[in-house]
Amino acid sequence: MRLLVGLGNPGRKYERTRHNIGFRVAAEAARKLGAELGESHRRNALVGKTRDIAVLLPQAFMNLSGEAVGEAARFWRVPADGILVAHDEIDLEFGRIQVKQGGGDAGHNGLRSIRQYLGTGETLRLRFGVGRPPEQWEGADWVLAKFSPAEEKALEELIPLAADAAIAALVEGPAAAANKYNRRGKM
Repeated sequence: MRLLVGLGNPGRKYERTRHNIGFRVAAEAARKLGAELGESHRRNALVGKTRDIAVLLPQAFMNLSGEAVGEAARFWRVPADGILVAHDEIDLEFGRIQVKQGGGDAGHNGLRSIRQYLGTGETLRLRFGVGRPPEQWEGADWVLAKFSPAEEKALEELIPLAADAAIAALVEGPAAAANKYNRRGKM
């Protein structure tokens, strides 16, 4: 079993924010895999499962999402390198998709929480570029803001592409997925 985790914050208020792009990518991957997402109160998450891949959208706020990921990893006996975490990345320009293995949390509270519960940061990552905040914005305000209409239009193509990259990283391996999908942003 492998685990595809989408990071985001629960609730309508956060649905279309930059910080929730991980939810949107994972939900699209679940749709492509035919894994219907349903509530799992046991894990405080939305969960969908196929024979080989489980998709998890923790329903705790970002800084507490590691608990659901750790519980799911233990339950399905998934090692860290069998987990892919889809998340927003301010250090990449908008729309850039990057598959990578491990790394630091770069101040991302969701990644920090997962590292805490798993005891390692060596999960696979699907980094989705949301760009740096404009000069007058704080980083936290930027990621909690909604995408612009032009960005939302571009996301119609980018989210399915990112979902394909996440699935490929789990099925074909991170190197093959990176060679195929790591690309510059598009607007």
